[in-house]
Amino acid sequence: MIDDEELTGMLGAPTREALWIEFIRRHRFESLAELGVARGVFAEALLQNCPDITRYYLIDPWKHLEDWNKPANKASDAFELAFGEAMTRTQPWESARVVLRGRTTEVIQSIPDESLDLAYVDADHTLRGISIDLMRVWPKVKWGGFIGGDDFCPSIWQHDEKFEPTLVYPYAVHFAEAMDASLFALPHNQFLMQKSESGFNFVDRTGQYPDATLRSALVRSVSRESTD
Repeated sequence: MIDDEELTGMLGAPTREALWIEFIRRHRFESLAELGVARGVFAEALLQNCPDITRYYLIDPWKHLEDWNKPANKASDAFELAFGEAMTRTQPWESARVVLRGRTTEVIQSIPDESLDLAYVDADHTLRGISIDLMRVWPKVKWGGFIGGDDFCPSIWQHDEKFEPTLVYPYAVHFAEAMDASLFALPHNQFLMQKSESGFNFVDRTGQYPDATLRSALVRSVSRESTD
């Protein structure tokens, strides 16, 4: 379990990379998966600073998706450039990396069940995407292991309304409750969930997440827009 001292230390992390590097080094994790790699900046930071990592799965389709309504859904040639950059950035750790190019549903079975110390989810932040990613990666994490992620934003409206809302929060909270897992809200819009039998518990030391209901998210959005 995450004790109060460790949680307090994570609250003071200056960047999301620093937060996860400290967490991974403290627990000496060896096997990780990252869902949503993009240009490989985050993967490079972890591989460079966490010497205990022996297996790092890079999961990303790196292509334009017709059914993904988010601003990051660029043309396929832009994704080819991002893929090349990710490969270059992680090349020094080629012996540890496993490249799984495809959607989560297409490639996740390449990871053995209960083999990951940590899965980091930073991929499709729509309701559909975060639902699929959390449900599919859960069996791949060891008991006592963790799922972390990005874009755990208090507001679901991170983009123009023509795009799908970002629903990592509150969906991750409801998923943790369904799985009887502990969930921690962290700085830099990060979340941390432990796969254990300790019972559901949502710990928010950031003070940003008062209510996980979808109605509350929509009401806050309408209220904000009416005052602009």
